[in-house]
Amino acid sequence: MANPEMLKSCIALCWECRNECQHALFDHCLKVGGRHAEAAHVRIMSDCIEMCQTAADFMTRRSDLHGAACAACAEVCEACARSCEAIGGDGMTHCADICRRCAESCREMSRMPEMA
Repeated sequence: MANPEMLKSCIALCWECRNECQHALFDHCLKVGGRHAEAAHVRIMSDCIEMCQTAADFMTRRSDLHGAACAACAEVCEACARSCEAIGGDGMTHCADICRRCAESCREMSRMPEMA
């Protein structure tokens, strides 16, 4: 069973990741252009934004299906981190770090069969 602090931390990391990816995408990548604005990178960042919000919502409402949402979120966050690292630069490295922290937390939450 997930303890309340673990749940709270995972929800917070999902929102932090969502917000950072949104900020990076719209305030950095699309302005810089080039590789930052390539379709595949924009898609995975958009996927990460949506998936983090979805996982946070599932956990917030204590959904019985939170494990599936968190597992998917972990996978999407890892893919986003890889994309950000491939592009490189300070903004992308920071985004990748947050994505990896969120992925780790979501992976742990996905293994919790019951909510606290």
